[in-house]
Amino acid sequence: MRKLPQSARFPMFILMLNLFIALLGQGMLIPILPEYLKLFHAGGTVAGFLVAAFGAAQFLFSPLGGQWADRFGRKKLIMSGMFLVVISDFIFAVSTSLPLLYIARFIGGISLGLMVPANLAYVADITTPETRAKGMGYFGASMNLGMVLGPGLGGLIAEMGVRMPYFVASGLGLVAALLTLLLPETLPPGKRTSTPTNKQGISSATQIWSSFKVPYFNYLLIILVMTFGLMSYETVFSLFAENKYSFSASTISIIITMGAIIGIVVQIWLLDVFVKRLGEIKLIRWSLMMTSIALLFMLIKVNLIFLLCASALYFAFNAFLRPTVSSLISKHAGDRQGYASGLNTTYSSLGTVFGPLVAGLLFDINVNLPYIFGAFMLLAALLLTMKVQRSMRGNGYASE
Repeated sequence: MRKLPQSARFPMFILMLNLFIALLGQGMLIPILPEYLKLFHAGGTVAGFLVAAFGAAQFLFSPLGGQWADRFGRKKLIMSGMFLVVISDFIFAVSTSLPLLYIARFIGGISLGLMVPANLAYVADITTPETRAKGMGYFGASMNLGMVLGPGLGGLIAEMGVRMPYFVASGLGLVAALLTLLLPETLPPGKRTSTPTNKQGISSATQIWSSFKVPYFNYLLIILVMTFGLMSYETVFSLFAENKYSFSASTISIIITMGAIIGIVVQIWLLDVFVKRLGEIKLIRWSLMMTSIALLFMLIKVNLIFLLCASALYFAFNAFLRPTVSSLISKHAGDRQGYASGLNTTYSSLGTVFGPLVAGLLFDINVNLPYIFGAFMLLAALLLTMKVQRSMRGNGYASE
């Protein structure tokens, strides 16, 4: 088993603790969203637009996040993003109209647009190519751990009022932002880019155009299509479980908690083993196939145990996907880790913009349609991996 370098363990611990607290706050919000939206007489379409507003902001600001992480250092961007998380959750807590909810989610998207590329670049800085997938796995596991405890905690706090979890999430975000002060900076001034931002092309459109020329462009396409499909599950699951199964917030919390536990086990103990045994491309291919099958299983209404099994299958193979593709992108990024991480987040946020919009609209037509659509998109990403493998092998990049 490949281990992280000794020098990487303390900053990785602080980074994981930071992300754990941030996602603990976010996890508290998921099971109570259907009840919260009822205050605004809203349903699946609004849920889709809320997630899309988040993704749109992330799409617009990810190029800045990636470029600034290379130009000003990782730590400043991580801290800025965390403070915006605090503001976003607080506005969501005090909102009395749908426009305020959209503003809150847009600010939340800005926060991730600035923070995620810096986080990914930070992990790349403190790992070697051999331990990169493992580092990305730890990155994902810390977020999943927050999702394990978050839903149950959110359900308990909601007993004091449906808005209370959002206030608590804001407070936890502030704690995480302050913890970032303990992180050492991994990009010394001498290695930072000095090119003015306007010459690099700060707009998302410009960055996407320039991304066509990078050697890992095909992996970015996989990120886009994969995220488009996965968001069909993530956007409407709480509404899906409530409408199709009449599950309560506490039952939905159990399903999400179980899934997050599975994700932690996979990303900490199994990811590195499977990458070593199968290689990244084959692991991505198997994961895309199994997640699409799991989505289709969820359409079959049996009972809670059956849905738990289908969800377990989905969460297990979903946990392989993001860190594995991110690791491949990072390996081919050279000394432009922030830029590559920004592209990674940009393409992911494109899927986060349009996936929820489609999922929300389809949900209001029929509760099953988002999952059929999601399975179709994941199978499309599976077909794309075949093209990627041929292309990257021809250039000597494929990782088998």
